Amino acid sequence: MSENGPLAGLLVADFSRILAGPYATMLLADLGAQVVKVEGPAGDDTRTWMPPVRDDVATYYLGINRNKRSIALDLKDEADLADARELARRADIMIENFRPGGLARFGLDYDTVAAGNEKIVYASISGFGSGKGASLPGYDLMVQAISGLMSLTGDPDGSPYRAGISVFDVMAGMHANIGILAALHARAATGRGQHVEVNLLSSALSGLVNHSSAYVAGGTVPFRMGNAHPSLFPYEPLPTADGELIVIAGNDGQFRKLCQVLGLPELPADPRFGRNQDRTANREQLRPILVERLATRTKDEWFRDLIAAGVPCAPINTIDGGVALAEELGLDPVVTTGGVPGIRNPITFSETRPRYELPPPALDQHGEEIRKWLRS
Repeated sequence: MSENGPLAGLLVADFSRILAGPYATMLLADLGAQVVKVEGPAGDDTRTWMPPVRDDVATYYLGINRNKRSIALDLKDEADLADARELARRADIMIENFRPGGLARFGLDYDTVAAGNEKIVYASISGFGSGKGASLPGYDLMVQAISGLMSLTGDPDGSPYRAGISVFDVMAGMHANIGILAALHARAATGRGQHVEVNLLSSALSGLVNHSSAYVAGGTVPFRMGNAHPSLFPYEPLPTADGELIVIAGNDGQFRKLCQVLGLPELPADPRFGRNQDRTANREQLRPILVERLATRTKDEWFRDLIAAGVPCAPINTIDGGVALAEELGLDPVVTTGGVPGIRNPITFSETRPRYELPPPALDQHGEEIRKWLRS
């Protein structure tokens, strides 16, 4: 096993499946942790979530499972259960996203594992917590609906829409890793691990940031505004001669620069538009003025000149365009691990670089060697 990465030497027992947990453990594995992916006999559900595929393997699965070793264990089988318990006993970190309490009957719950391994940092990811919401299934789409996100997404007069990705699964996976790393820091002082709990609804309410704050601090229930921003203008796509361009004035200085490039230098002096709060209140008066001028040139022409002037703006790309721009900017977004392309870990380090050594494993690909190690 490689000793590369800032988390080298840590063993992760990964009892998670689908997205939030596997995403979290892939990030840990990229940073050097040794991750053993424990799967049931049928394998992780995402192995069957296709199309699209690469060499008959679901790209969904490939996107979140590199740098791991797979062992298939049937927890109802006595020998397999013994191996699972031994893995938990040796691990530094255990991650699971079974329904709360679901592992207790196997003796793999936190209290039982910690009794035999006091250093364990045990992370549980659920949909709605381990209390009154324990019986609710934890699917991202449910949380997008229940949290209020879908009420904010879509045209003002249209239907609610889900986000294009399972945003709260990803967010909960990152929150789990923050909790794990904090618990590891505490363990360095105390020698003891602890139970880290993350749930999708709490991650969602935290991740709704200004919208949840608008309600809890301001008593305002946000509403659907399409691509508009409730507190900034312009901060949305605006039409040009050949398509839409994202145009942003995040402060009054940027708005002045925008007006200079558009040939509208008088606008910042207009009391309706001089300050952000004025522009936001009078957006329906300002928008047609900006659109009329933007319609005289193409989006690429405006993009070039606005960026040169320091005005944030952006074309609306498909995924291939986003990857292409990252490549153009030297971000090297694509890494190949064992012949399988994937997106690079987004974190860079000056001393301990992420590793890309193991392709996403086939089901039970490393079962024989892991069993031999566990029984030695």
